[in-house]
Amino acid sequence: MSKFDSIRPYYDSEVNEALRSSLNHPMMKAMMHFTFPDVDEEVWKEQLKKTHSIRDFQINFVYQSIQKVLEKSSEGLTTSGFEKLEKNTSYLFISNHRDIILDTSLLNVSLFDYGLVMTASAIGDNLVKKDFVSKLSKLNRNFLVQRGLTPRELLQSSKLMSEYIYHLLSKENRSVWIAQREGRTKDGNDATHQGVLKMVAMASDENNPMDFFKKLKVVPVSISYEYDPTDSLKMPQLLAQAKDEVYIKEKNEDFITLLSGIIGQKKRIHIHVGDIIDKELDIIKTNNDNTNKQIQALASVIDDSILVNYKLWPTNYIAYDILNDTQKFEKHYTIEEKQLFQRRFEMRIDTENDTLREGFLAMYANPVVNKMKYQNAK
Repeated sequence: MSKFDSIRPYYDSEVNEALRSSLNHPMMKAMMHFTFPDVDEEVWKEQLKKTHSIRDFQINFVYQSIQKVLEKSSEGLTTSGFEKLEKNTSYLFISNHRDIILDTSLLNVSLFDYGLVMTASAIGDNLVKKDFVSKLSKLNRNFLVQRGLTPRELLQSSKLMSEYIYHLLSKENRSVWIAQREGRTKDGNDATHQGVLKMVAMASDENNPMDFFKKLKVVPVSISYEYDPTDSLKMPQLLAQAKDEVYIKEKNEDFITLLSGIIGQKKRIHIHVGDIIDKELDIIKTNNDNTNKQIQALASVIDDSILVNYKLWPTNYIAYDILNDTQKFEKHYTIEEKQLFQRRFEMRIDTENDTLREGFLAMYANPVVNKMKYQNAK
């Protein structure tokens, strides 16, 4: 028994059995018919039976599935910054988080296209309660973030995850993807939660956590979707927050969100990988002798990178102008783009409800606000 068994993905030796046990599952059939519509069922089943590693499954099946998702539900993926990364080198990618499955899947597609090490990726155990989804996540090199724990259990779970992340990076030369915060950003304000960085640092074998982060090769990632396919699904939670109510998820809500993110229209998508955080760590270490202040400073460095490299789309500028009743950014979009956005906006939410209206628009407008703050500060 490995101490990581409760959270780790499959070992390659376990892959074939997991695939064979899933061959006739309706969701596997749906995934394969979607990905390979012109291929006979027996053909893909035979290929799966011959698959014995996560890498083979990812390259021959998952990669193709994501390409089909891009073809059917987007106007393409563009990337920048990947040329700075070195081959055969592991990185800790800390990313803003908009979509449950696609954020990390699209990063891995890009890493593969550039010939770089693909990631093991964190996923909340609340998202993989269904047996097939759990198997699929382990086949796709996801490791579990345990949710809904007592404070004591949370401490133990965080320590285990921290050790596993360090094990992957240092012993297996495997890159790791984690979100900058627990859960997806619901309001368009991408901000790194210090608790995430404190969790990562729990495995530190250095006197100073900044020396430990230097070893991990931290790379901030900015991902932006022209349209968020789950925008309206995020509204009930924002409505509850506005009323100061505790938000209770509906049964299967996470699963519906997961599927909506995959099949919903996204238009254009962009991923930027920032510079490796290195010299900044020396500056933080020199300027602060308090660990909490160091973690706070590191979170700010990650935020700066994510915000300044976040790709703004016409939808962001349109939402800002509608929300603020201005034409400040009208040169960034056409009349047709504005009409399309307004039509989508009116179809997806009750625009008579001020909280919903402002919440929906702010989700798209806040990246503009954040970039303006950053530019003004400079």
